Amino acid sequence: MGTMTSPAPRTDAPTDTPDVPEARASARDLVKVYGSGTTAVRALDGVDVDFARGRLTAIMGPSGSGKSTLMHCLAGLDSPTSGSVVIDGQEISRLSQRRLTALRRTRVGFVFQAYNLVPTLTAAENITLPLDIARTHVDRAWFDEVVDSVGLRDRLHHRPSELSGGQQQRVACARALVSRPSIVFADEPTGNLDSRSAGEVLAFLRRSVDELDQTVVMVTHDPRAASYAHRVVFLADGRLAGELHDPSQQDILDALALAADDGSPPAGLAAPGPAAPVGRHAAPVDPA
Repeated sequence: MGTMTSPAPRTDAPTDTPDVPEARASARDLVKVYGSGTTAVRALDGVDVDFARGRLTAIMGPSGSGKSTLMHCLAGLDSPTSGSVVIDGQEISRLSQRRLTALRRTRVGFVFQAYNLVPTLTAAENITLPLDIARTHVDRAWFDEVVDSVGLRDRLHHRPSELSGGQQQRVACARALVSRPSIVFADEPTGNLDSRSAGEVLAFLRRSVDELDQTVVMVTHDPRAASYAHRVVFLADGRLAGELHDPSQQDILDALALAADDGSPPAGLAAPGPAAPVGRHAAPVDPA
């Protein structure tokens, strides 16, 4: 059962206590404005949030709430107008473009809705592509562990056109993990998949956290997908509206329904500050 928490006080740095895992990514007073003057759009409006190590966190919100903008700024794919972003202890706004590219290549993994596989490469070649581009040695023991976890051992020599949508997305997930990143950002990773394939991908993302000690931040509009997370963070109008810990799908649906009823976050659903400790639970069973 998910637990709605009261508002957390704003802090200038992640809380460091024995009960709270270290933050792999943090934002402080994050603002993103598109355009200027009367046509300016404030996509992010002073966001403060931490994403703890060894957790799967889902970011939810209506269209235009700022969830994808937040992820892009956190991942270094877009630059905030003001505020700060820290990844694995590194303040990324102070990095040159060259160092930022190196950080994204070595410390950040990405999973996108469209898979982004190279059609002429095999599954194995797609998985190791980031390491090959960086001219980095492939740790074969880790490669084998990731491949076995994603269940693609018998498909490694197949090209994307020979794989199902779910298998292609699992290749993309393995590609994101093979470099042992500090954090993985997944943008609507199941948006193009049927329910069975989506369940396979979501179960793997959860296992990658629980069994492989990864950290995953996932943007989604789907309550079922979000129910695989340890924590769900809600955005509205560019601001953090609240969070749930260890939620069920029904917990998430209830929170969304309450917010829709009165146009505001449900009472007691708090804007998250430093990540509160949450319990681990098994990934939901795919009903398909």
